[in-house]
Amino acid sequence: MGKLLIIVGIVFIIVGLIVIFIPKLPLPGKLPGDVVIEKENFKLFLPITSSILISLLLSLIFYFINRYKN
Repeated sequence: MGKLLIIVGIVFIIVGLIVIFIPKLPLPGKLPGDVVIEKENFKLFLPITSSILISLLLSLIFYFINRYKN
């Protein structure tokens, strides 16, 4: 139970820091590597870099949750 409380506390600290510094961070969808193609009646948005970044972040979170779960 103690490990879980520590992990939850660390997650809250990280979320708090993100909320404080969010105006300075590039938002997903506006990162270099995100492709936007615009034509007259057509708009294609491919968030390649944002998808990779979110995937890495979620993988790390689930890795640490699974590691400390035991």
